[in-house]
Amino acid sequence: MRLKDKVAVVLGASAEGGTGWAIAEALAEEGARVVVAARSREGLDRLAAKIGGTAIICDAGRREDIEALALVTHEQFGPIDIAVNSAALPVISMIADVTPEQLQAGVDVNYFAHVWFVRYMTERMRDGGSITLISSNSTTQPQPPHFAYACAKSAMDCLVRYAALEYGPRGIRVNSLLPGPIKSALAAGLYAIPGVEEIYASHVPLGRVGLPRDYADAVVFLSGPTYITGVNLPLSGGNHLTGMPKLEDIPTGQDAYKSDKTA
Repeated sequence: MRLKDKVAVVLGASAEGGTGWAIAEALAEEGARVVVAARSREGLDRLAAKIGGTAIICDAGRREDIEALALVTHEQFGPIDIAVNSAALPVISMIADVTPEQLQAGVDVNYFAHVWFVRYMTERMRDGGSITLISSNSTTQPQPPHFAYACAKSAMDCLVRYAALEYGPRGIRVNSLLPGPIKSALAAGLYAIPGVEEIYASHVPLGRVGLPRDYADAVVFLSGPTYITGVNLPLSGGNHLTGMPKLEDIPTGQDAYKSDKTA
């Protein structure tokens, strides 16, 4: 077991079939003591029971919740070794149509939450720890309806580089993963549409869309004693080299996504 007795926190882990869920499972399989957190109790207790972990309610859009998550974890288990923030809030709108409320909610979860996550987790983290944040390949491959989500995630990717410099002297590594097409709970509605998975897979050199376990395996690797920090790592099966399908070639829309920041 590569992570035996390490204390790990995974925020955004209540959706079965989601990346956060898979990450928590993978860390537990490697021997970590895992605290799973999300704003919704539904699913969270089931995951904690399955992996022998601990469930804590935490709304990623609330700074004080993230601070409390770090504090309670430290009080119960000691210094944190591994912290992963996979919480996300899709915002699907064109610039001409987006509302101030949509923008604010998206920035709160997709950027500010990561700032507070890095700050409060490092305050309770053992030197030599690891932080992994989940970004998106839409930061480098513009997909117009996702501009608000992508812009917030781009700010988060910049945060990764600054945090790597600030916390490097403590041996703390900070990285982000940029998922390509991924068949997770967050996009379950999209992939339920006939033909969509095949369209996306045709733009991936490895010939298939990603699965939550692919991302979990990458997090396990980054959580070990790697010589990697300050990196925004594409995890796309090579899709970052080829680009996403054209918008007109795929069914899209708000109804195709679950706007739930627990996924």
